[in-house]
Amino acid sequence: MKRRTLLKGLPALAGASVLPARAQPALLRRTIPASGEQINAVGLGTWLTFDVGDEVVQRTRRLQVLQAFFAGGGGMIDSSPMYGRAERLLGELLPQVEHAGRLFAATKVWTAFGRVGPTQMSESLRLWGVGRDGRVGGAEPRRFDLMQVHNLLSWPEHLRTLRAWKEQGRFRYIGVTTSHGNKHDEMERVLRSEPLDFMQITLNLADRSALPLIELAAARGVAVIVNRPFDGGLLFNRAGQRPLPAVARELGCISWAQLFLKWILAHPAVTCAIPATTNPGHAAENMGALRGPIADPAQRRRIAAAFDEL
Repeated sequence: MKRRTLLKGLPALAGASVLPARAQPALLRRTIPASGEQINAVGLGTWLTFDVGDEVVQRTRRLQVLQAFFAGGGGMIDSSPMYGRAERLLGELLPQVEHAGRLFAATKVWTAFGRVGPTQMSESLRLWGVGRDGRVGGAEPRRFDLMQVHNLLSWPEHLRTLRAWKEQGRFRYIGVTTSHGNKHDEMERVLRSEPLDFMQITLNLADRSALPLIELAAARGVAVIVNRPFDGGLLFNRAGQRPLPAVARELGCISWAQLFLKWILAHPAVTCAIPATTNPGHAAENMGALRGPIADPAQRRRIAAAFDEL
């Protein structure tokens, strides 16, 4: 996947910024309804991108992605046992990254058997090494900020366990996920019947089918994580080398990636979007969506119209 960089010399790694530090606008933060806690609105996904082994070059690139992510203001990192070696790699790399306690560790339980859930979640805790104070490598007892039922698999059984573990202080929040526009009817049933802290779902300019569920989540006081904000990179293929529309300048966007994220984050019910990347420069670029104006409803419609015309 190639992106069209619209600002010559855009820093390859986060931390480097186009504006002097004191000129930087405030980061966009969103409130978790269940607690009132605020988190930065752009996180990091790890599906496919962090499933690497011992190759030095690949590991170094992922370390640079994490450095770029945190230097740009990131906090939430989302993973899953389904993502191969991603959790193990995070546990090995995160202690090497300066994140000043901002890490918001989110993962999932992914098994068809409820009785296996506790073992799997304990293994995820071991792999990440997440301490009670939010630091990787912290002392026991350990906990995640957020544990989710992956793709609603065996959710009735897993949610019972998640609630019990949350009461024991082993998680701060619990939720459920789906992706690729799947299982929306089932997600609606869960939202209407279960007390949840988070829902994770796919939303992007090519797939807007989750919008009714996002509205329902807002009405139920459930935070929303958006996965696949770039439709697995297909949005960039569609944009190609075309210039950005005028609305991008109004919002301070220097790339299609930032404009795509700004469209998502303009929805007031979206708590966090979690783009994934293997490119440190792209990670830095994504974090730029945290800064600058939030699109108003008219601007959001103009972004959608510009995309539809591509």
